[in-house]
Amino acid sequence: MKYPTQEYVEKIKEKYPVGTIIELTADMDDSFSPILKGTQGEVIAVDDMGTLHMKWDNSRSLGVVPYEDAFKVISKPEEQELTMGGMSL
Repeated sequence: MKYPTQEYVEKIKEKYPVGTIIELTADMDDSFSPILKGTQGEVIAVDDMGTLHMKWDNSRSLGVVPYEDAFKVISKPEEQELTMGGMSL
């Protein structure tokens, strides 16, 4: 098994931050219960292998492997300013 570099994983985390909504553009091949094209879900975490952990609209949680699974980004979380007592940090 080939492990991704830390640089690769960081790029995936930047490209698909937690809160990103994606839609499958092809069925995900899962021998027990595939997730079908058109299903949307939210990225809830990115692990050290660069896998996107998902909360799918159909209540499934199958992870997405960028550059192997086919999907498109629907939306990304808005960047929010951190505030403390009304002052921007």
